[in-house]
Amino acid sequence: MTTLFPPGFLWGAATSAHQVEGGNVNSDWWRFEHEPASGVHVSSGDGIDHLHRYREDFDLLASLGHTAHRLSVEWARIEPAPGEFSAAALAHYRRVLAALRERGLRSFVTLHHFTLPAWFADRGGWLAPDALTVFERYCARVVAALGDLADFVCTINEPQMVALHGYLEGYHPPGIAHAGHWKRVGRVLLEAHHRAVAATRAHADAAPGLVVQLPVLAPAREDAVTRRYRDELRAEIVDLYLDDLRPGDGGDWLGVQYYRKNWVDPASPTIFVPPPRGFATSQMGWAVYPEGLREVLGRAARTGLPLYVTENGIATEDDTERIDYLESHLGAVLRAIGDGVDVRGYLHWSAFDNFEWAEGYRPKFGLVAVDHAAGFRRQPKPSAYAFQRVAESGDLSRLRAAGVTTV
Repeated sequence: MTTLFPPGFLWGAATSAHQVEGGNVNSDWWRFEHEPASGVHVSSGDGIDHLHRYREDFDLLASLGHTAHRLSVEWARIEPAPGEFSAAALAHYRRVLAALRERGLRSFVTLHHFTLPAWFADRGGWLAPDALTVFERYCARVVAALGDLADFVCTINEPQMVALHGYLEGYHPPGIAHAGHWKRVGRVLLEAHHRAVAATRAHADAAPGLVVQLPVLAPAREDAVTRRYRDELRAEIVDLYLDDLRPGDGGDWLGVQYYRKNWVDPASPTIFVPPPRGFATSQMGWAVYPEGLREVLGRAARTGLPLYVTENGIATEDDTERIDYLESHLGAVLRAIGDGVDVRGYLHWSAFDNFEWAEGYRPKFGLVAVDHAAGFRRQPKPSAYAFQRVAESGDLSRLRAAGVTTV
């Protein structure tokens, strides 16, 4: 098998506003973090102060061989009250995107990455009767203001996980466990994606696309009931979205996000059960299964859309595990390309160790460590240099090359 990626392949990493910026006090997530009953015991606080350090962060990523970067703009900052748009927030994000362009980094700009303005959540969030109209208004305003500086527009981050975590499992806002709401929200978010595509096309030349998390789902037992339950979950988490997407009204590209293989069990109160013996797991308890990335890329290719891996990574304190993970999962991407799948880029999750939602700051996904006690000092890990060698050469065999690149 070749170790070479196609010419023009994009390399980079991803962040989201709430996880890195800090001080997102007008969002539903900030409020959720501070509710004792939510089970989230750590505040996002100052994040990693990316709100003020984005230029030096982009300098660092560019020096590490990145040619693209995925980030989100924060709805709660841009529209702090219904219909009230902040000129200062939009000007800030114009500076952010201009800084990416000045450093030669292609931008993937996510319009909605998990967080909602608190006022939108209070009106019912995605269950509100006017949710789609309000979201479409927000998208149109953002794309009109920022679209000339965006290369790719990511409409909604992981709509299946917004629905699953917030409305069925209940450990993300709004903390609901209701099967009917889960399914309804999933369909609302799919329509919201289409509205965002239309808004992008009307106001900018940037290429719109959806980004979906595609886990590999397996039955915990090989009986008919468990297999049927797995099939039902796959229909809601994977097929609902992919079967709806086609070139044109579905967008110009599709972002694939992959982390794990999940075993599902109808008898489990949490839907999922731990992996069988023999599987390596991350700090999140997720099973490491590299071949799954090749599988989900093959499934996503059936949409007919060009693909980008917009998130993939491992939570671990052991950076040698991260290097192993990069090698195995980039190998899976190469095998998918060898299968004829049109994959055009890979964005690692994440650029920096950051706030990981209900898990707080404990999981370490980043290529770059952040020392909060030392003024948010950034320190690239050995994995960042391993990734740099691949990004700059386009050759996976360079991952473990002798010598260490320094910044």
